[in-house]
Amino acid sequence: MSAAVDAVGILGIGSSLPERVLTNFDLEKMVDTSDEWITKRTGISERRILEKEKAAYELGACAAIKAIEDAGIRPSDIGVVLATTSTPDYLVPSTACLIQEKTGAANAAAFDLNAACTGFVYGLTVAKQFILTGFCKYVLVVACEALSKVVDWKDRNTCVLFGDGAGAFVLGPAEKGFGILDSYLKSDGSQGRVITLPCCHMEEEDIAKRAGKAKNVLWMDGSEVFKFAVKAVTDAIDGLLEKAHIKLEELNLIIPHQANIRIIDGAAKRLKLPDEKIYTNIHKYGNISSASIPVAVEEVVRAKRVKKGDYLLFVAFGGGLTWGSTLVRWNR
Repeated sequence: MSAAVDAVGILGIGSSLPERVLTNFDLEKMVDTSDEWITKRTGISERRILEKEKAAYELGACAAIKAIEDAGIRPSDIGVVLATTSTPDYLVPSTACLIQEKTGAANAAAFDLNAACTGFVYGLTVAKQFILTGFCKYVLVVACEALSKVVDWKDRNTCVLFGDGAGAFVLGPAEKGFGILDSYLKSDGSQGRVITLPCCHMEEEDIAKRAGKAKNVLWMDGSEVFKFAVKAVTDAIDGLLEKAHIKLEELNLIIPHQANIRIIDGAAKRLKLPDEKIYTNIHKYGNISSASIPVAVEEVVRAKRVKKGDYLLFVAFGGGLTWGSTLVRWNR
């Protein structure tokens, strides 16, 4: 056990992206679509794709090692490895255990958390509790996604959206009043069937939805997800600000889940947010599920767009259905 602390902050960050770039023009040769169609409807120009022979957890381990080095601690100092993923290489062993072994975090407990694209926001909230209660001093949270392995490459409505990547944070004690201040988490299982990715069981309804009866691929009702997402982002931001007693204008930067530029723009319009307060990189990476927020945060930090004391808000939505947000006062 470690001593209980008053505040938990982000001590180290890292990301890892595959080298292979798949552009919209490449997709034109694979499926009935066009660069103009994809860009106009999603804001995506290209995405990164993991090589077939590589495992997703390897991306996660690479991001994790960078985050540990950035935090200036030893792998053996980590008490918990928490991996968020919708695309585990194995159900057993967990992605977190595979990353624990790769990073040398020999003293850590390890487990996976699946809240789809909201996973990293959920993960930060769970990880914070381990440190606040004194269970351990440092927690490694890794988002590790390889959506290219589960999309139906014959379905133009979904295959153009997703990419692969990983991001990681090391959490640990922070100065009082800084770090992860609060979170807002929600779910609605009654709408869960609008995004499905079967594993060990598949109902006839699931099979009927999929083009060519392809099994074990991601399926999504795009129009229903779009309607849900704009409301979810707005609710997650408003709900957290009310809970944390923070005004919208006090936020320095909002980093949303990068799913679709029209969803982000729709939520921004509802909230009357200026463009400079929202960070997007969807044009480069597409939707990388729970990894999109840590990858974006790493870019923002490297570009020196945040300074100590800035208020950042992470907001996400995803399958389940799930949605949520985390308020951070930057402690570095």
